Amino acid sequence: MSSPQPPAMRIKSRWFKPGDAHTPAEQAGAMAFIVWRVARRVLERMRGTDFDIDAGPAYFAFLREVLVFLIAVLDRSVAARLPAADRVAFTTALVREAARTLADNEDELLGAPPAGAPAHADTFIDLVNDVVQHYAEFGADPSPADPQAGFQPGFGFVRYLGSRLEPTLPPKDRPWVIDQVMAVEAPEALAIVQRALHELYDPQPRRARRTSAGGD
Repeated sequence: MSSPQPPAMRIKSRWFKPGDAHTPAEQAGAMAFIVWRVARRVLERMRGTDFDIDAGPAYFAFLREVLVFLIAVLDRSVAARLPAADRVAFTTALVREAARTLADNEDELLGAPPAGAPAHADTFIDLVNDVVQHYAEFGADPSPADPQAGFQPGFGFVRYLGSRLEPTLPPKDRPWVIDQVMAVEAPEALAIVQRALHELYDPQPRRARRTSAGGD
C-alpha cells in the first residue's frame, strides 16, 4: 500500500521588491533554494509510492542525482535568457549554493567525511562537472507541451536521469524507476522549477488585495 503523498508544494519565487535589479548570483541563490526543495519532494514522492530509499548514503546519492539533473536543465534554460558571462555566473552560483545546502544536510545526518577525504560539497561539485557533460549530449523536447515554458528536456535527457537513479535504489525497485521518473516525477519537478525561473526573470506585478468597501 502506498504511503500518503506530500501536499502540493508552495514556492516563493518572486522578490519582495520585484522592480529591483538582481545579479545572476542573487537569482541563482533564490533558485538553489527552490531546486533543493524540489529535489527533496521528488525523493519523498518516490518513497510515497513504495520505493525504498533509506535515510543514509542512498538518500543523498538520490538527492545528488536529482539536483544535478535540475541544474543541467536550468543551465540550458538560462542560456536563452542571459549573456554567456551571466549564464556562467548564474550556474556557478547555483552549483555552489546547492553544494553548500546538500553538504550541510549530509554532514549533519551522516557526519563529515573522514580525514583526507573530499568534503561533501566538493564531491557534489565534481559530480556536477562530470554529469552535466553527459546531459549536454541530449537535446530539447522537439514538441513541448508548452513552448513558452523554457527549455524542456527531451526523452533521452529525462531517461538518463532515471538510469542514474537506478543504482541508488534496491534491486527490487530498479525495474520501475525509469517509468516513474519519466511519467510522474520529472514532469512535475520541471514544471515547478521552470515556473519559478520564469517568475524570477519575468516578474508580473502582484494583484492588489481586494479591500471591502463599507458605508459611512
